[in-house]
This record gives sequence, C-alpha cells and structure tokens, in this order.
Amino acid sequence: MKTKTLTLKQIAEQIDHHQITGIDMDKITSHSPDITVKDSYEIQQHWEQCALKRGDLKIGWKMGLTSVAKQRSVGVNEPIYGRLTNSMEVHSNTLSLKGLIHPRVEPEIAFVIKEELKGDQLTARDVWKATEFIMPAVEVIDSRYKNFSFTLVDVVADNASSSRFFLSDQAFSPFHTPLDKLEVNMYRNGEKVQSGVGSAVLGHPVKSVIELAKMLHHVGLAIQPGMVILTGGITEAVNVYDGDELKVTFDSLGEINFDVKKEKED
Repeated sequence: MKTKTLTLKQIAEQIDHHQITGIDMDKITSHSPDITVKDSYEIQQHWEQCALKRGDLKIGWKMGLTSVAKQRSVGVNEPIYGRLTNSMEVHSNTLSLKGLIHPRVEPEIAFVIKEELKGDQLTARDVWKATEFIMPAVEVIDSRYKNFSFTLVDVVADNASSSRFFLSDQAFSPFHTPLDKLEVNMYRNGEKVQSGVGSAVLGHPVKSVIELAKMLHHVGLAIQPGMVILTGGITEAVNVYDGDELKVTFDSLGEINFDVKKEKED
C-alpha cells in the first residue's frame, strides 16, 4: 500500500503500528515526496492521539538535532522535537530489546518543569525559574525506518526517533552545576565509547528548553507543569546489542547504569 494514498492521520497510524511491533518500514518520503516538515509535525499530533487511546499519556518532550554538526548534516538550522509518553520511561536497570529495531543510546540532561513555559521570547532566567529540578538521563533512539535512513521530514514524522529513556534516581537543583561545562562519558562493556560536555547542546542545555518553547509556541502549544524535557544528546549516539552493559557518568551528577537484554527478565 503506497503512503501517497493515505491521509496524515493514516500515516500516523501506520508509523504507530511499526513502533509497537518493532518492524521496520520504508520511509514515508519514498512514497509521499510532497510531505512537508509542517505535515510531519501534524503526523506527530495524530500519533499522540493513537497513544492516548491506549492510555499512554504524554509526559514531556524531547529535542533532537541540538548540535550544529547534526543540523548541517540534514540541511537545517534549528532542532526538531518529539513527544515523550509514559510507556517510554524505563523504570529498571534493564533495557529490553523487545519492540526495538536498531536502538542507539545517548546521554542527556533532563529538565522537569514546575511552571508553564510559553512564548517565543523566553530567557534563560525564565527557564531556571520554571524548573523544578534537573536529572541525568539516557535516551534510547530507534528509527522505525529501514537501515536507520531518513530525511528530515521522515524523522519528524517518526516522532524524532523517540523510543525509551532512563532517568537518574537522583534529582538535582537546577543551580547545582554549570551544565555547559558538565563532562559526560559513556562506557559500553567497560570500554569508553563516547565523551562530551554539556555545551554540545546548543551551547548550553537551557537554550534547548528555550528553543523548544519557541517552536511549540508557533503551533499554539506550551511546555506544561510536570513535564520532562530531554534537552538533546551530549555525545554521539551508540548502538547497543543483546548482552551489552552500559555506564554513563555525568561528572558531579553521578551515573546511570543498565544492561541490554532480548527480553526483560523478571
């Protein structure tokens, strides 16, 4: 069935099916080349309704393409965003591969918001005032497209490759440490595979929240109290496989450890 005969809602339902089953799919632009980025964000909105019908509530937002290098690689000059739902949060120290296609992980800083953030003129001060606490986080990204290959339009429609995420057990004051200078290291099976600093995220992770609020404002949305915001990868993403053991250190903010299994163990 060619996606060019489908409505945006039907495309969202198709993507939702592949997200649930963990079966890869052809990118939507291969059949619907006229779809725009605006259309893709509308597909995201339709997908949110698919999740809501299952009782899978939206609990936040994630930012992607938050480094200049990543933006240049896909020919854009701003980040992208996706939705986070309750089922995406992993509450154990095990990442189950069930339902995943080709997962990759990347370290991030999460902001948990206590006041509405709305508008396109926000400052860093506004964000800090509205932040309840920050937490180290690891996001699991997993494109539903074959070979992890896609255009900007495709990845936005696929909810910016949102999949799973881990949050640290410990929360911190937003004023605990300069996040742009935070050093992060990622180890897979004892070997350091990535390292970076917080400034890789738009110069400072707080700017990612500002940019998210600005982008949402343009479509009549806002960051609501209680929401979790994943601000973007501090390092490049790393592929993970069955049996891997991951450790991510966040300097003075501690570390996140988890293993990877084909099936989650009881």
